[in-house]
Amino acid sequence: MTTFDDREKAFENKYAHDAEMQFKAEARRNKLLGIWAAEKLGLTGADAEAYAKSVVIADLKEAGDEDVYVKVKADLDAKGVAVTEAELRKRMSDLRVEAKAQVMSEAGN
Repeated sequence: MTTFDDREKAFENKYAHDAEMQFKAEARRNKLLGIWAAEKLGLTGADAEAYAKSVVIADLKEAGDEDVYVKVKADLDAKGVAVTEAELRKRMSDLRVEAKAQVMSEAGN
């Protein structure tokens, strides 16, 4: 029975690791998106970092990406920054790929 228990434990560990990597990648994507949006909003330095953190925190409100999209889109619209829904969603998608690659690269080191 120990072989079965060992396999079960290995699968549980892999699932936990994968979930952690997914969480880190999403948080990284949100930070990168926040930095990108901060630049569009004319924020620099500590203000840009604070804004990026606020985007990361916005993702904790509900499951999925919609809370992040709504926050960033509203902030851009409030400052009169013209970014279409398609542009913002594409940027989010592109940054997801970039963030996942960064996190995987760091995990490999």
